Amino acid sequence: MGIDDGVDAEYADVEYADAPTIPARTAFRRFWPLTRGLRRWLLLVWLCTVLAALAETEAILLFSDLTDHALQKGSLAAFWAPAVKWLAIAVVGALVAYAGNSLAAWATERFVMRLREHVFDHVQQLPPHFFQRHRQGDLLSRLTSDVEAIETMVVSGLVGAASAAFSALFYAVAAFWLRWDLAAATFVLAPLFWLAARRFSGSIKDVSREGRVADGAITSVVEESLGNIVLTQAYDRRDAERRRLHEEAGAWFRASVRSTRLNEAYEQLVQVIETICVLAVIGIGAWEISTGRMTLGQLLAFAAFLGYLYPPVRGLAQLGLTITAATAGAERLIEILDVRPSVTDPRHPSDAGRPDGTVEVRDVSFRYPGADRTALEGLSFTVSPGELVIVTGPSGAGKSTVSKLLLRFYDPDSGDVRLDGVPLRDIPLARLREYVTLLPQETLVLHDTVRANIACGRPGASGQAIEEAARAADAHDFILKLPDGYDTRVDPHSARLSGGQLQRLAIARALLRDAPVLVLDEPTTGLDAMAARRVVKPLRRLMAGRTTIMITHDLNLAPDADRVLVVDRGRIVETGRHDELLARGGAYARLHRSQNNAVLDTGELRMPLWEEPPAQPQPHEYGYGYEVCAPAGAWPQADYGAYGNVPSSLPDGRPLFRDEEAWPGI
Repeated sequence: MGIDDGVDAEYADVEYADAPTIPARTAFRRFWPLTRGLRRWLLLVWLCTVLAALAETEAILLFSDLTDHALQKGSLAAFWAPAVKWLAIAVVGALVAYAGNSLAAWATERFVMRLREHVFDHVQQLPPHFFQRHRQGDLLSRLTSDVEAIETMVVSGLVGAASAAFSALFYAVAAFWLRWDLAAATFVLAPLFWLAARRFSGSIKDVSREGRVADGAITSVVEESLGNIVLTQAYDRRDAERRRLHEEAGAWFRASVRSTRLNEAYEQLVQVIETICVLAVIGIGAWEISTGRMTLGQLLAFAAFLGYLYPPVRGLAQLGLTITAATAGAERLIEILDVRPSVTDPRHPSDAGRPDGTVEVRDVSFRYPGADRTALEGLSFTVSPGELVIVTGPSGAGKSTVSKLLLRFYDPDSGDVRLDGVPLRDIPLARLREYVTLLPQETLVLHDTVRANIACGRPGASGQAIEEAARAADAHDFILKLPDGYDTRVDPHSARLSGGQLQRLAIARALLRDAPVLVLDEPTTGLDAMAARRVVKPLRRLMAGRTTIMITHDLNLAPDADRVLVVDRGRIVETGRHDELLARGGAYARLHRSQNNAVLDTGELRMPLWEEPPAQPQPHEYGYGYEVCAPAGAWPQADYGAYGNVPSSLPDGRPLFRDEEAWPGI
């Protein structure tokens, strides 16, 4: 539905503040519960890494034996026994590594799928204003790359840390067993790895956060441009859109280059530290061999242990940087997960059955989160089963807010909305939305077949039920003319169906749902006169026997309504039947008159509606042929400044536009 109430628009462009900064330990604890059911498999992966590390350790010791007994002595007989053992260990190690890596891939992808579903399910429960504050592209980025970053921190990081830690431990023990003095000299330099990682971690986290924000912004620009391609082409906005993309891509480019430089600097620093360690070992080993206290095989084996030891040590340090970078993604995801749904299911739900459809709105007041003024104030009305009630009024009056409360997208700040006497707060959300069907202002279309689009009104409906709903909505004939009939695929941006045809599909969907309460939000908006007339008949079929609340500017159906409610500034200013309200000559009469005279749309529709008309209508001096509907001086003169010959007010002192302040810069 559109932002008809004006209040939403006040904060639709407001972005949330930067994501909160949290330590990696806190982020890990936040997402660790999602590994429930996967932990025994992660333990098995860990055991595989331990066995693989043991196999590699034994292989290096066999290499030392081969060097001293077979290679150095040139004995082929001494070669076969250690060679067979080495091959057997290599085969076992390969099988264990394969099993561990395959299982690790299964566990990590299962975690990613579970986390993505968890976040997606949470996002679906959030109120409409959340999606007005967040760009869709940024949300997509958080549901994809940020989710994968958290997997790196929680699952891959944990497995990698265990593997690296145990590998380093085994290689270190073996190195000390071979030559404790060489090992001691080597490990004196080991803290340099930790210091290097600590030095780079803060900068890498900052630049990772910048890169993720920029990536989300790029996705947003592309999504918005493609979604508004007609506007882009019609107004030749290619250069403007290219500049938008260039600005966001520039931020991403700078963050990516800086991230690469930081990681590369860290890698090269670690290489230098490793070189220092190797040179120290070779120097000490050469001296040990010269004194006869060490064999060449022992030195080569020790060097091999160093070759195997440094990657896990370096991996532990690199893993710390990876987890630090992943924390930036976790912060962005936690920002979403910390947003609470505006409504929740009741703790003690009502066990009432299917309602008859009596809707009661009792002294309801409501203000949107972050808004400066109330959208509804003291609103009260009742709609009985089978009644058609039209809610009308100027833009920003609060009409669409009524539909959001009836579907319980929000709960009132005060007052109550009831269905058959039961407060909506006491009805489970799924059951409430089964009883109340919304036909929104924007026709919602799934990227699926025509059949699936109708069937989403009642999942599992038979083909006959779907076809009967389409016939009742006057959609069956044009559906059969489509290339694949009911199996023709459509999407939200499809040019295959006209606006009126899409609306009739939505009516068929609502007919199939067969709810006792029907809420229509501007059902004919965007349709020309012919298309609007085509949907009126299906709409009447849809409304028959149901409690129907129609929110609309279009008053063509008003003569059929049991009651018309005129709303302005969140209050009901007039109520009655169409003929009664026209005869009264008040707010509704002005709305009806303005709808039939385009000249009045600017002035009359936006004037305060609660003023009483003058006792004797006066002709307008500009000769437009309509009557002044309030006494002179009822509205204060607004000073818009001098801009050409356009008058700033009507002769009786009323401004041309309702409650607008002086325009800056004019």
